[in-house]
Parts: sequence; C-alpha cells; structure tokens
Amino acid sequence: MKVGDKVRFLSEVGGGIVSGFVNKDIVNVEDEDGFEVPMPIRECVVIETDDYNLKRKPSDTSKSGSKEAKPETKVEAKIEAPQITSRPVETREGEALNVLLAYVPVDSKAISTTPFEAYLVNDSNYYIYYNYLNAEGKAWNSRSHGLIEPNTKLFLEEFTKDSLNELEHVAVQLIAFKDSKTFTLKPAVSIELRIDTVKFYKLHTFRESVYFEDPSLIYDIVKNNQPAKQMYVSAQEIEEALLAKKSVDRPVATPIVKKVIKNEVIEIDLHINELLDDTGNMSHKEILDYQLGKFREALEENKNNKGQKIVFIHGKGDGVLRKAILEELRYKYKTYQSQDASFKEYGFGATMVTIK
Repeated sequence: MKVGDKVRFLSEVGGGIVSGFVNKDIVNVEDEDGFEVPMPIRECVVIETDDYNLKRKPSDTSKSGSKEAKPETKVEAKIEAPQITSRPVETREGEALNVLLAYVPVDSKAISTTPFEAYLVNDSNYYIYYNYLNAEGKAWNSRSHGLIEPNTKLFLEEFTKDSLNELEHVAVQLIAFKDSKTFTLKPAVSIELRIDTVKFYKLHTFRESVYFEDPSLIYDIVKNNQPAKQMYVSAQEIEEALLAKKSVDRPVATPIVKKVIKNEVIEIDLHINELLDDTGNMSHKEILDYQLGKFREALEENKNNKGQKIVFIHGKGDGVLRKAILEELRYKYKTYQSQDASFKEYGFGATMVTIK
C-alpha cells in the first residue's frame, strides 16, 4: 500500500485514496468529498494501485463542473485535515484523561545501533491538541504538534542515538476537548521531563506494555486526570535547594515528645507519628534510623544526670525498634541499666533505661 492507491474499507462502507501514513498502523484515506479519514491499515484493501504514486485531487462539485481543484481549495483541505471526520467509540474508563509519551526501538535485538520511534498515546475519549518540544538552552524547539484522536497512539518522529542529547530536556503541552457534544473540562497541561538518555543503551529498560507489540520506554504525562509530577529540575535549582537546607524533601520534624511524670521519670514516645508529621517519602530503614537518632539524642542529653530514669515507648509491633534499642544498649551504652517498663502503664511496648 502506498500514497495514491485506491482502497475499500473492510468493516464499514466507504473507501477512497491513500493520502498519507500516520504511522506504521494507521493510514489517512481521502474520501470523495475531500475529507481525510484515519483508518487502521488492516481494515483497508487496495482495489486500484497508482503506479506513479500521485495524490489525486478531490473533484470540484461547484456549478462550473470543473474537476480541477483550485489552489485555495487545496490549502483549505490541508487546514481542515485536523478537524473531526468521524466519531470515536467511547468507554467509561476513557472519561479519565490518560496520556503517555513512549519511545520504541525499531529493532530491539540491535539496541546499540537501532533508531527509535517516539509516540504520543491518548488513552481517553478526548481529542487532544498537543505540542512536543525539546529545550535548546533557555529556548524551545517544537518537534511535533497537531491533533491526536481518542484512544489512539500517534507517531511523532524517528531519531537515532546521535539526537539523544537533544532529548535530555523535553516538554509536552496538551489541550483536551470533545467535538459537537458536552464534556467535562480538563485543564491544559504543560509538563517538562528529564529523559535519561543512558536508558536507550540498555535493553532491559524497555518494557512490555498494552500499547505496543515491542518493548517500550513510557513516561506518564497525565494519569487519571492528574498531570505527572514535573520530572525536570535544573542544576541551578538543585544548587539553590541544597544551599537553602541541608536535607531535601525531608518531612518537617516536630519537637520530641518529652514530659516529666510524678516519679521524675522522663517519658519519650518513639512512635514515628509522634516524631514526624509526614513519612510518605521515607523508607522503613530511614524511619528506624530517625527513631534511633531520637533515642541516642535523649541519652546524650541526660548522660550527666546519674540515676535518671528514661522510659522509651516503642510499641510492641513486630519488635524491630525494640530489638534495635536493646542492641544499642548492649554495645554503645554498656554502663546503663535497662529493663522492661511497667506493664501496667505501658504494656509490653516500653523499655526503661537508668543512667549510670
């Protein structure tokens, strides 16, 4: 199949002349009225081939009877091409906006030499005007822009490894809408991404997905109506953040819970929710290290208070924190006396340390 061939649709009435290829799976077919209809190649059968690969102009239906299209008509046809010529089949899931940027190796078996294809995947019931850009210093270059139809993937470009430096900092801008019907308004999206170009040299970074037959590297642009987290941070922004604070993206610490009770025993609650407002970005190891840090801090503050009793409330849980505290007492604070705190007051979830 090539540009200029006359085709008939297999699963629906109609056909026309092949006017171009959207990607390796989708072909644009120009019908007798001059409209371009995107169709899967597998749904088209060639009934007449054009050996000279010529694009046939739509006939003029004006009263003059002339079959030659005017230049203005041709320009209008090109401008009208992105407009809606068919109605998509909508799904319940498609009401949520999901858009992805994907990179696919042309030959995954030759990852070191193969070129790559870039696609925009529109997994929603919305038409989307898009703009795909790359940064050139402080300016931007539009690599591809146009309209992508609902529930389709659109070929953006093919590139080789020689162009990878251009793709380290890219951006995608989106405006979603529906044609000739009401819809839920989606906010315009503009997302900047840092593309790890080293991944293009490693086959295992390209994974199987429902969108492509071949392994692909996929970045979320919008997921379930939520724009993806901005994934580009400049070196200057990193430097400024490091100068502003020693720890980046750490939860805000609250003062350690400390109070003196009747028998002058200091009580310290090491439950992490009592120490920090938010632990969403912390691993289990980081949480444990933070709790042990507060444990050591309390002992250091009272090391000169001989006979001082401190109750550390660690909870029963799976015993990880309790075991770590006992290890600390056994090897780092050998001179201190420790025992289970009062069962009546703390159950099995506390340890009392006496400074010696």
